[in-house]
Amino acid sequence: MQPPTPPSARVASLLRRRWRRLLLLALTPLFLLAGGWLALPLVPLPPGLFSPPTASPEFVDRHGAPLRVLPQGGAFARRVAFHDIPVALVDATLAAEDRRFWRHPGVDWLATTRAAWNWLRHGRVISGGSTITQQLIKLARPRLRTLRTKVIEAAQALRLEQVWDKQRIFTEYLNRVDYGNLCVGCAEAAQFYFGKPPADLSVAEAAFLAGLPQAPSRLNPRRHFARAQKRQQWILGRMRANGWLTARELDRACAEPLRLQPPRRVFQAPHFVDLILSQRRGLSPCRIATMLDLELNRVAETILREQLGRLRGEHAQDGAVVILDNRTGGVLALVGSEDYFAPAAGQVNGAWAPRSAGSTLKPFTYLLAFALGATPASIVADVPAEFPTPTGIFRPVNYDRRTYGPMRYRMALANSLNISAVKVLASVGGAPALQRLLRECGLTTLDKPADFYGLGLTIGNADVRLLELVNAYAVLARLGVFQPYHLLATEASTAAPERRMADAADAWLIAAVLSDNAARTLAFGSESFLRFDFPVACKTGTSSDFRDNWAVGYTPEFTVGVWVGNFDGTPMARVSGVSGAAPILHELFEHLHRRYGTSWFVRPANIVEAAIQPITGHRLTEQWPGTVTEKFRAGTLPPLETAADYDAEGRVRLPAEYRDWLASADNWLTGRAVVDTASATPLRLISPLPGTTFFLDPDLPDAGRWLTLRAEGGTNLVWTSDSLAIKRAAGGVCARMTEGRHTLRVHDPATGEQAATWILVKRR
Repeated sequence: MQPPTPPSARVASLLRRRWRRLLLLALTPLFLLAGGWLALPLVPLPPGLFSPPTASPEFVDRHGAPLRVLPQGGAFARRVAFHDIPVALVDATLAAEDRRFWRHPGVDWLATTRAAWNWLRHGRVISGGSTITQQLIKLARPRLRTLRTKVIEAAQALRLEQVWDKQRIFTEYLNRVDYGNLCVGCAEAAQFYFGKPPADLSVAEAAFLAGLPQAPSRLNPRRHFARAQKRQQWILGRMRANGWLTARELDRACAEPLRLQPPRRVFQAPHFVDLILSQRRGLSPCRIATMLDLELNRVAETILREQLGRLRGEHAQDGAVVILDNRTGGVLALVGSEDYFAPAAGQVNGAWAPRSAGSTLKPFTYLLAFALGATPASIVADVPAEFPTPTGIFRPVNYDRRTYGPMRYRMALANSLNISAVKVLASVGGAPALQRLLRECGLTTLDKPADFYGLGLTIGNADVRLLELVNAYAVLARLGVFQPYHLLATEASTAAPERRMADAADAWLIAAVLSDNAARTLAFGSESFLRFDFPVACKTGTSSDFRDNWAVGYTPEFTVGVWVGNFDGTPMARVSGVSGAAPILHELFEHLHRRYGTSWFVRPANIVEAAIQPITGHRLTEQWPGTVTEKFRAGTLPPLETAADYDAEGRVRLPAEYRDWLASADNWLTGRAVVDTASATPLRLISPLPGTTFFLDPDLPDAGRWLTLRAEGGTNLVWTSDSLAIKRAAGGVCARMTEGRHTLRVHDPATGEQAATWILVKRR
């Protein structure tokens, strides 16, 4: 039997066992902590950390001024780099959320312990212990708020601090946190609440923003400003307690009045941005640079609004403006209506809506003629004419219902004479030739067969879009070179090669005609809104029944287009292009000239001048009073005049087609011109052709019942009918149509010749 263990030995053994237990108890947390730290690389991070919220697409003008920000996922977000976050916002955020952020490893154990103790004491959450890193984890992967969730988020926060530096964590937090009112990130919040980037925030503003994420709804400054301001004052006090503000800075920040921006987001040039969104797909979700000049667009909005205000009494409600940079093709201004938010049709984009072109397509008709050898001195007979079509007789008339006899192309175009334009188009290939040129110049609305339009295409029986029309005129402004219009800066930088559509000299001649105020005085007077103190090529247009009117002008630098009318298609009260749209065009060019400067086209080397006879267009061997100096492309000079151009009394001999015009009240050549008897033709009935059917429209006034009768080949012709009343008027001889089948006869008393025709009149 062994001897008993001495008491001292038993005590020593007991002490050793206790010390081992105490040591094990003390080392166990350390082992667990060390093991946990070594195991952190195995902790998965939320995938959302690496897929930050997509920044809202932000449209800006060519100078960087904001136009519109689009929501992404139901909110507005924009990102900011750490170096653009002011120190005041950093300090205010840390004072509000995590003052030991720069020192802890992702979990603030002191704050966590305090929060746990308060929870145990009071049985509810008194204060939070989440760090900014933990809150970033929560933003990246929202979960149900349980104890298990908090443990997972703590582990992930510790892991995140191993792979990201503090600046990146803090920046990501500020770019993702909710500031209320659909604002995600401090950059969007600073812009929405104070109208400035974060870098420009004052200390007071930074503290105000820093308080909002705690409870974006309860502290919504739009509804609960006092609550938000109380939170701001508390944060400023914390910043002072942390030593991040001096006493003077604290006093100044507490006393600073906060001026919130109106509760609306930037929404400039709405029709312009809408057009981009409707036409462009796959826009990069970031800062989208456009070609628009916001300041110029605002000027256009103001001028349009003021002119429409003056036209209210004439039932002109709507309008649109486009300004193009000819050098780049960039759209500098696009105003689609007077008021985008007008309840009826404010969001209709008048710059894109197809409308009847009026006379705006005539310059392209004359461009075709110049390409085939015609010149501004070529003569067209502006006398009544009829053209057969598949649907009946086309009988163009001039705007003022007058005819002007022998017209040089310069005068015919400058005064926008319809009859002349139709005749010129007929001489250069008709509607197919003009349609082809216009489509090559970018008019996409001319998508029907050429026969659908016929010769009326040149006087506006087709619909065009203002933006595309302005870009087509820019071809003239570039002296024959086409390039597409550009809404975005990226399009302008990657533009396709330019295409030459016309000879530079021919386009220069068109500009010379359209800028000639003296030439257009016949129809517009010398003091119209088309007169400038500097050169501008301009053209107006008015559709039938005054439903649309246009004014388009250009210099080497700019092309400007204006449309005025009513979106519902109702007519205006005799508002023409020169009285409705032209005043807007005039003010816009005056502004462009003052603000940016305008120039004029350098005369091409192959342009020559010659003196011509203004009635025949022939070149003169010597000048005399009344002669005209005209410009020509080399190789297209007209023939010299000869003695055969005049009769024995020195009067100009005109072809037989002028016979009725010379006998009419429209004749302005009394004593200066005479019909060339050698060119006399047998009596021929021109209109109406046999078998023509006419429909009476009960909605038309009585004037719509009168049918103009035309024949050539005689003088003092006499018209008769057994069933229709006939009268002689200023425009010629007319018959008043009634229902039924009617025979019409014409008789030349001088020769005894006769001709007859018949028509059928029905009620529609």
